[in-house]
Order: sequence, then C-alpha cells, then structure tokens
Amino acid sequence: MKMKESRRPDSSGFVPGHEFAGKWITSGEFLLLPRIHVFHRQLDAEARRRIENRVRNRHILFRREFELSESPAHAWLFFSADDYAKVYLNGRQIGQGPIPGYVFHTFYQCVDAAPYLRKGKNVLAVHSYYQGLINRVWVSGDNRHGFLCDLECDGHVVLASDETFLCRPHTGFSAAGVTGYETQFLERYDASVPEVGFEQMDFDASHWAQARLVPAPEYRLYPSPLPPLEIERIAPIKVEQRGKNRIFVDFGGMYVGALELTASGRNGDTIEMRFGQELEADGSVRYNLRANCTYVEYFLLSGKEGDRLNQFDYKSFRYVELLLPEGDGGIRVEKDSIRLAARHMPFHLAARCRYGDEKARRVWDLCVRSIRYGVQEQIQDCMEREKGYYLGDGCYTMLTWCLLTDDYAPMYKFIDDFLRTSFINAGLMTCAHCSFMQEIAEYPLMMFLLLPVLAERPGGTDFVRSRLPEFRKILDFYREQYATPGGLLSNLDKWCVVEWPQNMRDGYDAEISEGRICTVMHNAINAWYVGAIRCFNRVADSLNEPQYPGERKLAEEFVRTFYLPGEGLFRDSAVSTHVSMPGNVYAWFFGLCPDKNCERNVVDMIRRKRLSQSLFFVTFPLLAGLQRDGEEELLHDLLTDDNAWLRMIREGATTTFEGWGKETKWNTSLFHLTLSFAAVFLAEGTHIGSLLDFRSGKDTGPSGMR
Repeated sequence: MKMKESRRPDSSGFVPGHEFAGKWITSGEFLLLPRIHVFHRQLDAEARRRIENRVRNRHILFRREFELSESPAHAWLFFSADDYAKVYLNGRQIGQGPIPGYVFHTFYQCVDAAPYLRKGKNVLAVHSYYQGLINRVWVSGDNRHGFLCDLECDGHVVLASDETFLCRPHTGFSAAGVTGYETQFLERYDASVPEVGFEQMDFDASHWAQARLVPAPEYRLYPSPLPPLEIERIAPIKVEQRGKNRIFVDFGGMYVGALELTASGRNGDTIEMRFGQELEADGSVRYNLRANCTYVEYFLLSGKEGDRLNQFDYKSFRYVELLLPEGDGGIRVEKDSIRLAARHMPFHLAARCRYGDEKARRVWDLCVRSIRYGVQEQIQDCMEREKGYYLGDGCYTMLTWCLLTDDYAPMYKFIDDFLRTSFINAGLMTCAHCSFMQEIAEYPLMMFLLLPVLAERPGGTDFVRSRLPEFRKILDFYREQYATPGGLLSNLDKWCVVEWPQNMRDGYDAEISEGRICTVMHNAINAWYVGAIRCFNRVADSLNEPQYPGERKLAEEFVRTFYLPGEGLFRDSAVSTHVSMPGNVYAWFFGLCPDKNCERNVVDMIRRKRLSQSLFFVTFPLLAGLQRDGEEELLHDLLTDDNAWLRMIREGATTTFEGWGKETKWNTSLFHLTLSFAAVFLAEGTHIGSLLDFRSGKDTGPSGMR
C-alpha cells in the first residue's frame, strides 16, 4: 500500500484536516439501492409519503488482517461510518462512532491505536450498523451505509479501507420488536451463529465476501470536535436469585448503556431479559416503561461453555430481570460477570454548589449525576423514548454542562449543528442530525440565549462574531415569513409549544396544536421573538457589530397588543383576556414589562403559583428572572420546593425526570436531562440572571459568569 503522510493528533487526540487514503466500503446489498432524500418541511405531507425505506436493521461486519514489521511508537485510527460502527483491534474494542451528522458534514473519529497493535499479524474488525428507521437518532432510512478508515503508524498510513476488506452480515442479531418513537430495534442475540468472535485474531473469515466500494460517496468529512465516549463498567449492587428461573439485578442508579454477562446452557436455550427504570409493587422489574418503551430482549445460547452477551444498541435502565427457561435449570449465569457498560461523555466537575443546606445539596447532586451519566455524543432530551437531539431542551442542558465542566467546546458544536439545519428550512429544525422532521417555533429563538454566554468566554468573542450573520438570517426568516404589518408574528406553520406538557401551560389560551397553523397572534412566540432580537442586539452592540432593526417598535407593539393595564399583567393572545404563567414570565424575563408595577405583579404570580404551572421552558427564565431581580430567597425556596426536584428524589430518582414527578405527564421519562438546569442556579460563582438581563437601558456586560 502506498504510504501517505498525515498530521499527528495533538494531545487531545484530534487531527484537523486529515485527508483519508481509505475508501468508503459497504456490502453488496446497498449498491443498487436508490438513495432517499429524507428532508422536508414538517407539514409537507406529500414529501413524507415519498419516503419508502425498506432495508432496516442491518448489522454488517468488516475484517482485515495486516502485518506490521514492528510495534509502532504512535498509531492513530481515523474512522467514520453511516449509521454507526464499533471498531476492534486484535480482539479489543477501541472506539465507536461517529457522532451523527449530515452527508455534507460527516464527522470522523480519531482514537489512539498504539496500545493495541503488535509486531507481526494484526486484525482490524468492524461491526457497522444501518438502522433504517425514520427517527430522531440518526440520519437513517436513506439507504446509505458505509465504513471508512485509515490506520496511521508513526506518521504513515499503513492500512486504509478498500475492497481488500472482507464483509459479511452478522446473523446473530434479529429484531425483537421496535420500541420508543420508532427509536430502536430491540435485540435478539444468538450466540450460536458463525460470526460470533469475528473480532478475535484466530477467527477464520476466509469464506467471507469482499467489501464493495460505495459508488459516488457524497460524504464531506470533518474531525469530531469532542473526545470519544467513555465506557464505564458498573457492577451491580445486588444480584438476587428469585426461585430457580429468575435472577434480579440492581445497578444502584440510572445509567445509559448495555448489559454484559456470561452464561452457559444448551443450544437454543433462551434467556429473556427485562430492563426497567423502576420496580412494580411486587418487586419485579417494570419493563413497560412510563416513557412508552417496552424493554424485553433475548439471549440465545450456543451450547458451548461461556457464551458472552453482545448488545449493540443502548438503553436507559437501572434494573434487569433475567428469566431462564422453565425446567431442570440447565442454564448457568455467571453472576460475577454481570455488568452495565455505561456510556457517556468524559465528565470533570469544575463547579461547586453555593448553598450548604441539605435540600439544596440533594438537588445539586441529582442534577450533576444526570449530566455526568446522561450526556452522550450529543445532547439528547430523554434516553429511551426518543434519544432526540432537541434544540430547545438542548439549550438549557448544554448551558448546564458547560457551567458544571467549564468546557464550552460542546456549545460551539451545538450551535453549528443546528445552524446547519438551515439547508432544510432557514428557520431551522427542532432536531439535528436525524431523519425525523419537526419544527417547533420557539426553539431557534431560544438558541440566542447562548450568544451572551459565549461572548464573554475567552476565545468566544470571535466565534460569536462569525456566527452573528447566521443568527441574523434566522430573524430575517421569522420576519419575512410570519410578521404582520405591526411587526409581531402570526400564522406560523411551525408548532408553538409554549410549555410542555400541555397541562403545565396554566390554561394558556391559544390553539397551538401540533400539525396546524396557529392563526391567532399570541404572546409566547412573540415574547421569544422580541427577546431573541434583544439578545442579538445586546451582543452585537458589545462587539461593535450592526444591530437588528426594529427592536423598540416591536417591544412597544408587544405591550400595546398583550398588556392589560387594569390587571397590570399580559394576556395570552390578541383575542383573549386570559392571564397565564407563560404569557407573563417570558415577557418579564425579556424586559417587556412597561413599569415596575407589572414586574411586581409577575413576581407575585410566581410567588403564588410557584412551579405548579411551569416545567421545561418557562421554569428556566422564571428562575433566571428571579436571580436577575435579586429575589434570592424565593429562588432558593423554589429550587428546594418539596414539589419540584425534591419530589423526584422522594420518588426514587437518581437522574432528573421529565417532570416534577412520575405522574406529571402521561409518558414520563425517568432519565430526561432538561430539568438538570437547576444546577445553573445552584452553582457557585455564576449569575446567569445578570448575564441574561434584557431590560432596556440595563448594562449587561460580562459580569454574570465565572
């Protein structure tokens, strides 16, 4: 093979601008499949009907033996895949990925390969996966599959993916159903198939077919800006035999990952595995999750000694129940082998709780643990039902991650990821890096809140300055598509969620059902719109960049349209007199109250209703506004309210729920990251309220963050 010079990775393991010598490879099945364009506006029903993806749930293996004349001092494996891959060197997994992306911006991973290589024979083995579902996890369902790699040793590429790689489907994986919102295939793993052990050095793959080159690959490659995931193996705190045929396992807390174990039995013996986040009243595992996922999977034994369970995809769980076949108890599960392979971003806590009381510390610990074990290759809202990379939820979670770790690299990536969705819609999409098309109107406007955070960070000024033109285009889209003669927005073909779930909107009086155009001019979306412009202009002014026009006029029009002078509060819509939390908290947070009396009235409303009528999207600005206004006693009181985060803990939470309690909504996820944002207001040395102060004439310079 021709040697190719490549730049050595820096200390963090990343190589900007690596030029691949390898070619994209795939299996023959994908060569003749028509590529499907899965992107469209949410309400374009005709475009949805045109998507016909029939190839699904394909586990495809690649393998290549190669020789090294000596062990390298430095070696790096660069790889990418569509949809995903796990990579092995000489029998040991060394990496997985890539971070999801679009074909025009496909990420590649870089991992240190030197510890796994040796003089003489070596084996690179790959377990790649094409899911084929239209969901929020990957850009799949598009008939694109492939793998790409370069192995560089001491500055030279010694192995690159091409047609000399061998290829074969992994027949040990079959579907045991689909769970969540078409989120993932449940797995039935058969340890008796001939592909078991494909990653081992002594495996015989001589009868496998040759890999095929992907015809006219469209991928444009970029290095991952984030470190690889960590895999942390968690030992159970309890393994309990319950009768002859049932084993109960408790890992002591909620994690995201896969089960590992070793078992022996007769060929065809099957272990049913039930995963759950909580227990039923009788102590059995609740495997029909509240989040509308059913977690039942299967492990088929080969008849040989010591079969190892292989699970490719991941789930969110704490408990497992192993159901063995009825009969003579011939299956032996090695209880010492049971582990939960927890996956998460490397996490290093760099913040402290500013309160010393026990209640505040318990909330802090809950939020920190949620971020530590919940953040994956990208911010997801819930770990089971959707695994979705949501813009709105993600803004709050990303801010929490950055404040806890003092690592802002994920925030740069987050902003760019969602700016890239403009190729579908200039007003951006709700979820990035996926084939599920959804548009929520407030979400792009919420991202503006991250600009002042980054603008005061060392090195962040240049990033924000360079991205301001893209943020200006978002505002242009909203103005051009939805602005009325007075400047406020109406007739949006994007869903205005206001607050979620519906029962937490405090009776907000506007018809905002998803899938319909809301013809009424209403409060929340316009508060976000004016607020986004205010946020843009504060940052632009601090950078001596041009401001966005019309802020003062829009603010005056907002007050004229929605303010009720007799009540000193804002109404929900231009045709309603109903007063609600969303209709007032957003306006107050963005400095739209016309006088001090209105500001006092909103704080009084918060004092009276507390957090009973807010959850994901209202609660953050509510807390930030209290911090801004110096309402420290009320802020602490709400953070330690027995019916908020402490209620989760009282109901057994080890990670933040999708609600104040298990019954808050009809499909509550028990591992949902959004409400971890309490840590933002509990952290020492941070004052997000000062930074996000949008009141007219208020100095909002860099004073709010440590």
